[in-house]
Order: sequence, then C-alpha cells, then structure tokens
Amino acid sequence: MSQAQIVIGLQWGDEGKGKIVDHMAQRQEYVCRFAGGHNAGHTIVVDGKKYALHLVPSGILNPNAKNIVGNGVVISPKDFIEELTQFDNLEGRLFVSDKAHLLLPYHAQIDKALEALKGKDAIGTTGKGIGPAYVDKIARVGHRVGELLDTNKLATKIVGYFEQNSVIFEALGINKPDFDELKKELDGYKQELLPFIANTTQMMWDILKEDKKVLLEGAQGTMLDIDHGTYPYVTSSTTISAGACSGLGLNPKDIGKVTGIAKAYCTRVGNGPFPSEDISEEGDIIRERGHEFGTTTGRPRRCGWFDAVAAAHAVRLNGVDQIALMKLDVLDGFKEVKVCVAYEVDGKQVDYVPYDLEDAKPVYKVFKGWDKCKGIRDFASLPKNTQDYIVALEEMVGAKMGVISTSPDRDDTIIR
Repeated sequence: MSQAQIVIGLQWGDEGKGKIVDHMAQRQEYVCRFAGGHNAGHTIVVDGKKYALHLVPSGILNPNAKNIVGNGVVISPKDFIEELTQFDNLEGRLFVSDKAHLLLPYHAQIDKALEALKGKDAIGTTGKGIGPAYVDKIARVGHRVGELLDTNKLATKIVGYFEQNSVIFEALGINKPDFDELKKELDGYKQELLPFIANTTQMMWDILKEDKKVLLEGAQGTMLDIDHGTYPYVTSSTTISAGACSGLGLNPKDIGKVTGIAKAYCTRVGNGPFPSEDISEEGDIIRERGHEFGTTTGRPRRCGWFDAVAAAHAVRLNGVDQIALMKLDVLDGFKEVKVCVAYEVDGKQVDYVPYDLEDAKPVYKVFKGWDKCKGIRDFASLPKNTQDYIVALEEMVGAKMGVISTSPDRDDTIIR
C-alpha cells in the first residue's frame, strides 16, 4: 500500500506550487486537489505556452496522469467548465467528488456585498464567493456536486432557501432566482460535469491500496489557513498538510513525503499583516520582475523579503521533508538581500509566530546579493552568494531546499 506525496504552500499563497506540482506530476499516476476553490491560481509554463489553472489539478498537463478534485474543494461549475475548455476530452482522466460543495453565483454576490459593507475593515477577498460557500457548508445549508443528479430537487431547495432568508437577501440587494432559469442553469452544469462526478473517497482508498503513485496538491498557503494563519485575514479552508486528510478522505498514515513551496522572497494579496513587506522601490522591483499580479484577480501583490520565522513555523506545522524554493532568479542584481529572522513585538524580540502579527516589526539579516542565477540547472553553478543564501535559509527554517527554481520554465529546476 502506497503513501501519497503532498505539496503545500508555506507562505501567503502564490508560491509557485503549480510549476512544482507540474514538475512532480510527470512521475505520478494521480494528482489530487484537496482544498480551496477558484480563488486559487496556478500558472504553469510548458514549451512557452502558459496555462492558468484554478480548479483543475496541475497534473492535467501530464497526459498519463489522472486527476481528482476532492470533497474539500468548493466548485464553481461555471468557472470549472470554462477552465476545461483549455484541454481536449478529459473523460477518464478527471474526477470530481460527489461530496464537493457547489459554489453558485449567489455566493459571489454575497461575498462582494459583505466586503462592501465592511468598508476599510474588508478582508480583501477575491470576491469569488469562497467564504460564503464554506459558510453554507458549515451551516449545513450548502449543496454538493452529487445533487446535480436531480436538478429539479436542487433548484427547489435553492429557491426555498432564498424564501426562508428573504430579509437577509433583500438587505444585501440580491434577488431570488427564478425557478425555471435556475433549473436550466443547473441542467447545463449537469450535462457538462456528469462524466466527471465520482465517489473519489473510495477511489483514493483503492489507488493507494493498488500501490499507485499519488501526489496531493494544496491551494493558497499556510499563513492563510483558517486556524493557523493570520486570522481573520485568511481563506476559509484548511490549507496545511492535515487538510489533505479531510479534503480527500484519507487518514494521517496515508501521507508520505511533504514538499513545502516557498518563494525566495514573500508576497501577499489582500489585506492583513505582512511583517516583511517592503513598500520601497525594492518592493516595486520585486513585483515587476516577479510578475506579481494575481492569476485569479490580476491584483498587484504586496511584496517583501523572505520571512524565515513564518517559514520555520510552516515547516513544523506541515511536517515538511523538503522545500522547493521558487523564483530565485527574481532576486538577481540586488546588491543586498534581506531575510526576516525575528519579530519585534511590544518592544521584545521573538523568534516565533505570535498570536497577532499586526504590529510585529521585522528584524533583518542582510546577505550579499548576486549577479545572475536565471536558467541555471545545477547547484554548483550558482553564484557563491546565492549558494550561501540558500544554505542560510535551510539552517533558519529547518528543512533542505531540495528543489530550486531559476525561471518559470519547467526545465529550469535544480534537484538536490
């Protein structure tokens, strides 16, 4: 019986998980997504062609791999179907859990309305409806993919839900859907998705029992986890390695090697604390060189230096065996490169992630910069200062940089 490998984001998301999952997926038989929704975005470049994935697992670019979207994911049928148009017939290669929750247009309407009401206290969500979909799931009023098998019953439930909560929907300016229009919409979803709906929990048990090679793919990052992130400026799902169990129907013994993904610097989208953020010209340079604009929203990402305190926290929390260090080439040409090695909180220096990072100030260690590492595929060929930087990061966070990416291209990857 095999164990599944897992890929987890160690920062605030957007770490470059897509490229690493794509790289690792070339040797896998199954690639499985376990959390999040279409607020997540993975960009993969293969032979110069760019793919933007939001719900479809990154293993889709390996023609020999099968892909599973687990029950922990919230699925917008409209966006999922649109994403599938990038590919040829995927029947038999893509499976969607019948227990995954549906994210419907009214969830996005609720999301945007609630964010508008919060004003300056808004979380900075993508407005895609992820939070409201998970709220409905926990409140036990959500709807699952398997319910598409009976669209008449599903449409009746949804209209009834609007009628029961009419005061709330009217206050938010959201109209009750027309039954016939809603059923027609749901019928369209059913027609497109029916070939992919499956009992993926049983599938997971069977493929591990058959000793298949399985890779589990996370979304967002550890510092956005609903329990362990910078709450309330977090996503609505469990983004850490433990979430793979509930999100796919596995137990802890089913999890093998854990690969954590981190950029050679840090970024964050939306509001919330970000101790190592650099609002100077250097932060702007990182944003432009790294093309740090959201795959899903297009919003410019906040940029800053590598946070070794948060990374060490994430390594321990996820049981990381190795780190894939991404976008190292973005730091080419800087005279100095900073790393946050501690926080100053209430006049005291701490080397751990405290309850609240809102007023935490970074304590930096400065490293000598380097000229050029872009495209290098061998560790020994990296500039000496780059090697020193990587080794220092390993000591700070407690895990080896086993994979190092030196450009967006699949092949520009150092394996140690």
